[in-house]
Amino acid sequence: MDNSKLPVTVCIPVRNGGRNLGECLESLRGAFAEVVVVDSQSTDGTRETALRTGIEVLEFRWDGKFPKKRNWFLRMRGVKTPWVLFLDADERVTPDFVAELRHRLPEAKEAGFWLTFDNWFESGFLRHGDVFRKLALFRPETGEYERFPEEMWSGLDMEVHEHPVLRGKVGEIQARLQHFPFRDAESYRAKHEEYAQWEVRRRQWLDRSGWEAWAALTTRQWFKYRYLEKWWLGPLYFLVSYLGKAGFLDGKAGWNFARLKLDYFRRIRSKLLETRKTSR
Repeated sequence: MDNSKLPVTVCIPVRNGGRNLGECLESLRGAFAEVVVVDSQSTDGTRETALRTGIEVLEFRWDGKFPKKRNWFLRMRGVKTPWVLFLDADERVTPDFVAELRHRLPEAKEAGFWLTFDNWFESGFLRHGDVFRKLALFRPETGEYERFPEEMWSGLDMEVHEHPVLRGKVGEIQARLQHFPFRDAESYRAKHEEYAQWEVRRRQWLDRSGWEAWAALTTRQWFKYRYLEKWWLGPLYFLVSYLGKAGFLDGKAGWNFARLKLDYFRRIRSKLLETRKTSR
């Protein structure tokens, strides 16, 4: 391994992400020991974009069963470096992030790290409010992504809300990455309609699975799913994000984003109550 490069394999699971993939790969250039794209039969030139840069491309075909894309990569292809970093095509690493990894990883005792992101929304970055974060950098031998029963999954072939379940201490990287997911309010609503249904199904799964499934949740996850059907959860999130975490400093975009998140929680609650009513 080139000692000038970070001992990290970057895996980019993607489907029709050609519009974003080029810039994602450019942000990784020269910094990581290995970069691999896992492609779900894209039709928009995604594969060709990766191949032009000399990146390894693995073809993934989901059969509707376990494993989904990220776990498939961990199990079937394997990781040749001490660390694996999962990035989406609409995410970018930054020089500050790379610099912090160079400083932290050589002496790290942790099994993995939470990462935080600046979200691009309405032509600007949201740097305040409830920042987006995920556990996406970890030692591959310490665990894999959560597994849910097949009938509870959405039609997505990749782990979207599932988190890695790791053996060992988990830390946090302070330097933020950049995330370019939401161009406007309509694209946000369209993307989160399916996510809302996923949240409802997970709550149903938790109720059927008992205390062990609840015990595996983070404190934040436990609070959200415990009170998902409560009318006040959405307004509480809005107040904490917009006022408590200074989302108002992001101006109009901060207001719109917090309001859309409030609508998202209301949509989840509505779907959950309707599902329970139908079941009865």
